[in-house]
Amino acid sequence: MNADRLPGPFPDIAATWAALKSQLPITPIRTEEDYHQMVRIANSLSDHLSGDDNDPLADLHAIVKELVGHWQARNLTIPKAEPREVLRHLLTTHGLKQKDLAGIASPTVVSDILAGRRAISKKVAKALAVRFQTDVSQFL
Repeated sequence: MNADRLPGPFPDIAATWAALKSQLPITPIRTEEDYHQMVRIANSLSDHLSGDDNDPLADLHAIVKELVGHWQARNLTIPKAEPREVLRHLLTTHGLKQKDLAGIASPTVVSDILAGRRAISKKVAKALAVRFQTDVSQFL
């Protein structure tokens, strides 16, 4: 037995994997289109979980976030700018609208942040960092 392999024969999961992919198209991120698809999946999972780390889908969310984060590290540059401009950039990059951050802050608060009428609170900054898989310092 090789210590670097699973014990026993590899399970026959091809049909299960195909069924899962037909409902949730999880794939390696090779193109920008793949990236946007995986971001949509990550965002949908994040909305579903609502911070519940005990949900059975929490591990799937973590895996998808890892794939997205790895692609972002290789392909995206977050500008060194005011926190509100970083937020604006990320909203555009991810194809999101202010209302899509409703679980983090109300559309009015997001609008005030983007207009420069309000600073990003630590609580909102932490939630944005989780949502966009980036460092909280980008928003403070």
